Amino acid sequence: MNENVKILIVDDELIVRESMKGWLEEDGYHVEVAETAEAALGMIGEKEFDMAFVDIKMPGIDGIELLKRLKDQYSTIDVVMMTAYASVDNAVEAMKVGAYDYLTKPFDPDYVSMMVRKIIARRQLEQENVRLKENIETALKHVHIIGESPAIKAILKQVEEVAVSDTSVLIGGESGTGKEMVARAIHYASPRRFEPLVVVSCGALPEGLVESELFGYERGAFTGAFYKKKGKFEAANGGTLFLDEIGELNAKMQVDLLRVLQEREITRIGSNKSIKVDFRVLAASNRNLKEMVEEGTFREDLFYRLNVFNIHVPPLRERVEDIPLLVEYFISMLRRQTGKQVEGITAQALNKLKQHGWPGNVRELQNAVERAFVTAKGKLITTEELAFLAPEKIPVVTSPSLSLAEIEKMHIENVLKECDYNISMGAKVLGIDRTTLYNKMKKYGIEK
Repeated sequence: MNENVKILIVDDELIVRESMKGWLEEDGYHVEVAETAEAALGMIGEKEFDMAFVDIKMPGIDGIELLKRLKDQYSTIDVVMMTAYASVDNAVEAMKVGAYDYLTKPFDPDYVSMMVRKIIARRQLEQENVRLKENIETALKHVHIIGESPAIKAILKQVEEVAVSDTSVLIGGESGTGKEMVARAIHYASPRRFEPLVVVSCGALPEGLVESELFGYERGAFTGAFYKKKGKFEAANGGTLFLDEIGELNAKMQVDLLRVLQEREITRIGSNKSIKVDFRVLAASNRNLKEMVEEGTFREDLFYRLNVFNIHVPPLRERVEDIPLLVEYFISMLRRQTGKQVEGITAQALNKLKQHGWPGNVRELQNAVERAFVTAKGKLITTEELAFLAPEKIPVVTSPSLSLAEIEKMHIENVLKECDYNISMGAKVLGIDRTTLYNKMKKYGIEK
């Protein structure tokens, strides 16, 4: 509010002091006056002022000298210089010292009011930028986005830009790149950070339970509904809803989701009562949704509703320079969790990690470091602990004669070999659950 803005008028002319005080108090500001620079310095030492209007020509300490002292001792005060002598030299000198602007007497009251509003707007913007940076730092404490590569810096910049709004964000990238981490960073840097972040993995929802999981249900709505339950949409009210693997939603749920995003209300299964919901939606997919739209498997209107702001998370192979930082972070985290005194990794072992293709991206790297950490015999992880990382076996498919099923089978076989047929690790690398992996192994006749 205006009365919280404190302004000091410093001028040896009574008419100037009283006129400006009257104008600015009419605008609702708290205004005080001083006849000399010495008096002004005494007042500023006792009170905090947001801005000061200072006459250049005054007896004793002149305005330029007062400006220099203010910028040296009280750098947060915005100072506007005033003079009856329209001297370009004085104006240039004042601006060099740090004056915000320059006024020539006699003043236009409307112009003075406009200048004060501009100063207030700029100060508010600077304060908002400080708060935004603090929010980003808080967000990163929650999510651990690790990296110094240009790609990661660009993503953090995008997070900073979009976090303050309620804009829908579509996050793209391969499995394991850290799309959920980006979503968490956006949430924790946003005004909704004190409200819930509800994560929905669309690909993991059982086909018959998608609707009840998202919308909730009333008691007795169907067999087994012994009590009423809030759905994910309702649970996210006030906060953020993150829809991971959004491309896995079936056609009916795409329609239902679009309706919720448009109308901002839901109805639980077994109820006729509409419930208002207010949440921000973030979505992610490792599939190309634009291609799915062209193929007719994803609704175009839903795509554009979600894709207001787009963030692409690059694969690990495109930011190899981040691998040392990621490895250091994973080792530090494991050391805290287990108490095992593994302090780092040898240069040869780190080089082996940097040369690997990482089809499973950061998730696969984390699993590999954890496995090496567990088997490490000394204080450093060596190439011996990374023997399970065989030379890259992922085939480069150039023949158009291979079917999609043949390519998928080859990829699954190679990932399983790299993981020594550890099903849990293989499923994580592939970005699918264990049940799906078992079913695909059975389908393609892949044995452990």
